[in-house]
Amino acid sequence: MKNTTVLISGASIAGPALAYWLVRYGCSVTIVERAEGRMRPGGQAVDVRGPALEVIERMGIADAVRARSTRMRGMTMVDESGAELYSSTEHTFTGGDLANADIEIMRDDLALLLQEAAGDEVEYLTGDSIASLAEDADGVHVTFEKAAPRRFDLVVGADGLHSTVRSLAFGPERDYISHLGTYLAVYTAPNFLGLDHWQVFCQAGAVGGGMMSARDTTECRVYVGFESPEPVEYDYRDIDQQKRILAERLEGAGWEFPKALTYSWDAPDFSFDSMSQIHLDRWSRGRVVLIGDAGYCGSPMSGQGTSMALVGAYVLAGELKAAEGDHETAFACYETEIRDYVAANQRLALTNRARVEAQTRAAMGGAEAAEPVEITTEPEDFDGVVGALVLKDY
Repeated sequence: MKNTTVLISGASIAGPALAYWLVRYGCSVTIVERAEGRMRPGGQAVDVRGPALEVIERMGIADAVRARSTRMRGMTMVDESGAELYSSTEHTFTGGDLANADIEIMRDDLALLLQEAAGDEVEYLTGDSIASLAEDADGVHVTFEKAAPRRFDLVVGADGLHSTVRSLAFGPERDYISHLGTYLAVYTAPNFLGLDHWQVFCQAGAVGGGMMSARDTTECRVYVGFESPEPVEYDYRDIDQQKRILAERLEGAGWEFPKALTYSWDAPDFSFDSMSQIHLDRWSRGRVVLIGDAGYCGSPMSGQGTSMALVGAYVLAGELKAAEGDHETAFACYETEIRDYVAANQRLALTNRARVEAQTRAAMGGAEAAEPVEITTEPEDFDGVVGALVLKDY
């Protein structure tokens, strides 16, 4: 197999998942991660569904992932005064139907399990980022912000919505991003509502969000968002600026939002970003390729970002193995294999957004609307999209 030295940018989900398979196929893998540790702490609850469940089974970590699941029992929706609009023990806002085989887990817990599975053969460059890429016939010359320059056979962008690799190899983010009209902050706080494997959400006009217990109720994860039809101008690396934006947008909000906001100022894992999608005609250019949110972010509204990342990593590594390292063949087959799956899952975000809006309108309508509208798409449509891809054996 040729092209066996691979640089991956990003150590969250797609990056270490890809590293796991590449190492087993004989590659030498380096992961560069901007965070000072091996990963950014915090993040929302994420879901492993459909073929992604088979991916973690093949990785041998399914039991460990299930053991770290959120184990949600249900959810409650309230109005601005805190009055209950409805409760459910059949589905949750963050995880959907509780009766299916999906696994909901905190993002940072899953990232840690993936890194452990990838093993000690993976080299990490932490607190660093790629500064430039220069490709020639034999490889890619990479300069870093801190580390000495190096050459790699292939470079993979697994570095999220604001991918550095994508910007360097494909052009500015504005050419590929599609804003969905909502911003979301997620951070850890004390379990100040005393939630027991439960979540409570509220929509208060243009502001919405909620809290869910985490880590066996020892803490909670706060979700707070606001609608903004036009993109908000801010530096996505300036956390203090993002906290100020959130505070301004939440001014005057009811329910528990003011108290939740007080915990944002000292939260060590505060994250804030737009609900957006990434659309490219191609996910590769020369020896550079994109996976996960860097190439095809569906936004949290899709509920499928993590599954797409796990499946994308499995397929990309498998196609490189099948092509014996011929990157041109492998990258083309990777796109062919999952392009329709990705497109269908991205469309789920738009459907889910419409259904959440309909559900909120119905709930605000009074007691006659106590039976909630389903949060996800109709089960047959949702399940059909989620399970549409059959994994190859590589």
